[in-house]
Amino acid sequence: MSEALITITPAARGKIVELMKNEGRDGLVLRMAVAGRGAEGFQYRLAFAAESERGPSDPMFDAGGFSVVVEAASVESLRGASIDYVDSAYGSGFKIENPNPLWTDATAQAVQKVLDDEINPAVASHGGHVSLLEVKDDVAYIQLGGGCQGCGMVDVTLKQGIEVRIREAVPSIREIVDTTDHAGGKNPYYQPSKGGGRSPYA
Repeated sequence: MSEALITITPAARGKIVELMKNEGRDGLVLRMAVAGRGAEGFQYRLAFAAESERGPSDPMFDAGGFSVVVEAASVESLRGASIDYVDSAYGSGFKIENPNPLWTDATAQAVQKVLDDEINPAVASHGGHVSLLEVKDDVAYIQLGGGCQGCGMVDVTLKQGIEVRIREAVPSIREIVDTTDHAGGKNPYYQPSKGGGRSPYA
């Protein structure tokens, strides 16, 4: 077991234990990772998983009643964060407070700014959003969600809009990779557009 990277409040701990019991499976851990970043901050992935799925470099710590596994790639982005469970008249759910900056890399910060200031406001009118997952070796890895996932115009949006604008604003980016599973979007019969039609960001 590693040191506790994340603080879990008693309210959150109680809810997680309750949900784990409802799963009816033994040997579960809470798996946590950063799934993306957007205008409102980090986007997280929380899921129950078998401990056997833990990667060799994924730290695991005891949270009191269950173990938490943090995906190795997300460790520095999650260190010092806290998970609370809030139950109010406006709804209930887990709330994560994270003191870490979205990006420490200047190139990633520049790409994120383009997404926040220009691209996401444009695709939001169609219910879509674009998340930056990583910048590595001058390649920006993005993921499209909401109305963009499975949209038949997504390749037009990507090639003529998103890629062009990111390259203009951040010339050091040599490639933009769309990691989205478009077959899992609202339109499961997604086929790359052959031209024509209008993209929300092109």
